[in-house]
Amino acid sequence: MSMTLGPIFEPFQIHNLTLRNRVAMAPMTRNFSPGNAPNQKVVDYYRRRAEGGVGLLISEGTTVNHDAANGYPNVPFFHGDDALAGWKEVVDAVHEAGGAIFPQLWHVGAVRKEGMEPNASVPGYSPSGLFAPDKPNGKAMSKDDINEVIQAFADGAQDAKALGFDGVEIHGAHGYLLDQFLWEGTNQRDDEYGGSMENRLRFVVEIVEAVRERVGPDFPIMLRFSQWKQQDYEAKLVSTPEELEQFLKPLVEAGVDIFHASTRRFWEPEFEGSNLNLAGWTQKLSGKPTMSVGSVGLTEDFISGTFASKKEAVEQSGIDELVERMNNHEFELIAVGRALLQDPEWLIKVKEGRLNEVEAFAKKSLTKLY
Repeated sequence: MSMTLGPIFEPFQIHNLTLRNRVAMAPMTRNFSPGNAPNQKVVDYYRRRAEGGVGLLISEGTTVNHDAANGYPNVPFFHGDDALAGWKEVVDAVHEAGGAIFPQLWHVGAVRKEGMEPNASVPGYSPSGLFAPDKPNGKAMSKDDINEVIQAFADGAQDAKALGFDGVEIHGAHGYLLDQFLWEGTNQRDDEYGGSMENRLRFVVEIVEAVRERVGPDFPIMLRFSQWKQQDYEAKLVSTPEELEQFLKPLVEAGVDIFHASTRRFWEPEFEGSNLNLAGWTQKLSGKPTMSVGSVGLTEDFISGTFASKKEAVEQSGIDELVERMNNHEFELIAVGRALLQDPEWLIKVKEGRLNEVEAFAKKSLTKLY
């Protein structure tokens, strides 16, 4: 079994970092950090996945040092002595188990509602004061606000390197702040940060440039982006390969090393006339390695299988197509979410051919941390 899965278990190198295989744990918000700092249960949660053989762990979204960055209860921050000390324990535990780890630096933007911690009076911040097209929430960001957030991401990346993380992921997907700048539906600005694709990209490009300046040339920077938004699952940033190339080029020039192309089902083609998914097209057009994601080992995607479905468990599916796509080098890395959330030993069982022992994902696993 392990021989047929060869590409999945080959090492992967980027700059000075070598991953033991090409499987990552996808970032998953867990809401188990009271006081907004990782505790021992969080440390053990990440350690178990590293002990299960995962090459790269991407942390749950962890918020940068801006008053409006957080939008959910009990989310770990990436600033302040207590939170950073907790993350240091996570890093050490993952390294002791042979894994690598990136934090996912996050700002929720207009997803935030007043009343949320840490300061209940702070509204959501966004490019145009919109949660979704024609749906106002919070305040439109001034240029000073934009500069503050750029520096908050740079500060977070610098702290990540100092704590011993192996790289950093910038969360630019799923309708959160960076994606709200990218998405024409929520970016109605008439200055240099709105209008054309070049202008809508500017905020994210400047974040990547600021991060690169802080961490140096050899610290891996990964950017997660998506077409779909939590506000609109059918939304598109780009409609053609040509538009995608136009989107990617400035980000490559700014310093992105790896693109994490978030899709709900990894096997679905992105554009007509080709079987390539979003990660496949991104790798082809950018020349940079990409990470794919989306219902690996499951028959239902994250949204319908986890939230919309009335079924308690989500059926498992084979990974033959994943192996074929990786054999073809459509993408170099694959992120696995719910399968690893349910079963920390999922990868070991897959490698050893013990698929009959793999636990099917059940929604009740979202309610605990183990």
